[in-house]
Amino acid sequence: MRMRPPLSWTPAHDLPPGSTDPEPVAEALRAGGVLVLSGAGISTESGIPDYRSSGGSLSRHTPMTYEEFTGSPEARRRYWARSHLGWRTFGRALPNTGHRAVAAFGRRGLLSGVITQNVDGLHQAAGSEGVVELHGSLARVRCLSCGAFSSRHELARRLEDANAGFAPVAPGLNPDGDADLTQEQVGDFRVVPCSECGGVLKPDVVFFGESVPPPRVAHCRELADGATSLLVLGSSLTVMSGLRFVRQAARAGKPVLIVNRDATRGDQHAVTRVALPLGPTLTALAARLDVPVNLTH
Repeated sequence: MRMRPPLSWTPAHDLPPGSTDPEPVAEALRAGGVLVLSGAGISTESGIPDYRSSGGSLSRHTPMTYEEFTGSPEARRRYWARSHLGWRTFGRALPNTGHRAVAAFGRRGLLSGVITQNVDGLHQAAGSEGVVELHGSLARVRCLSCGAFSSRHELARRLEDANAGFAPVAPGLNPDGDADLTQEQVGDFRVVPCSECGGVLKPDVVFFGESVPPPRVAHCRELADGATSLLVLGSSLTVMSGLRFVRQAARAGKPVLIVNRDATRGDQHAVTRVALPLGPTLTALAARLDVPVNLTH
């Protein structure tokens, strides 16, 4: 049975505070073989909020769960109304300097891979190759009946046609692409079915309470096995989908380094947590290592 995932955790009080010295991260990058694990924090500078920082979306919004989506037509209607509106902004987001620095490290051969918990595709847009999208991508849609995949842009066109004039004003956007809408704003929004079989469409993302596909987890474990160190960027590591790789690396005696302003659930396994903003920190690290960052890719 799928369980509702943890939305918060209590930081340990006996751990040192975050550091402002990124040199351990620079040393790991110099050695090469770094596996990057990124979370929502790396995309905040692109205008996409995170979940758990001060003012993060969980302070006002509970994400859709797999059980709700599959078990309730009304929940699906609410989800697609909010997601359709949010996609108009989410789908236009551009990679920031943090994404571009990660891509530059990859081009220089300093990374063994990139795993992202994000569903925004911004690492790929910045030029990173072979990115493993742990939680899937909002740019794809999958039918729960026939399994057919389709483009989110095509679905957006169909939803526009079915909901002419739908343009409520939302106070905020969430990391999963949802816009904050009231039930009154959702109104009588029309959901469209799979164009192949008439089945239920779901974004090709792992909802809260849903399991990451085992082959994807196995691939990530292989990447962790082959890495020299693990660099966590902008993730609180609250959910096990990312924390398991931190624990795996630590058990194997591989350095775990974290760049995140706030404490994370993985701090006890890390040799350092750098409590600095990601974009400027990664850009400064690239300059320190003489790695050119393409800011106009």
